[in-house]
Amino acid sequence: QVQLVESGGGLVQPGGSLRVSCEVSGKIYNIVSWAWYRQVFGNQREWVAADSSGGATNYAASVKGRFAISRDNAKKTGYLQMNSLSPEDTAVYYCDANVRTCPGRPSADYWGQGLQVTVSS
Repeated sequence: QVQLVESGGGLVQPGGSLRVSCEVSGKIYNIVSWAWYRQVFGNQREWVAADSSGGATNYAASVKGRFAISRDNAKKTGYLQMNSLSPEDTAVYYCDANVRTCPGRPSADYWGQGLQVTVSS
């Protein structure tokens, strides 16, 4: 069974940096793509960044130039480096990995449990 476990959230001061990680466990063939989302209580989940199978990265306008998505395929882990954080970045952050469990089978999306990131002085 595929599971995603996130780590690295917490409290950071405005202007600070934080890196959140998301590790895939279970028997898989490959991780096709990664994405990160965030959600503020009472609001819809918001897309933040994506890392496609071809290596292209895309970012929401609100985080472009401050956040960086990356992956380590050997570790089956995705990362979101967040710099120049502001209180508006406070949210629960979720990772989304599109995973193929067997060659030739369609891939599917799996989600992490969510991590609270709070930006406050």
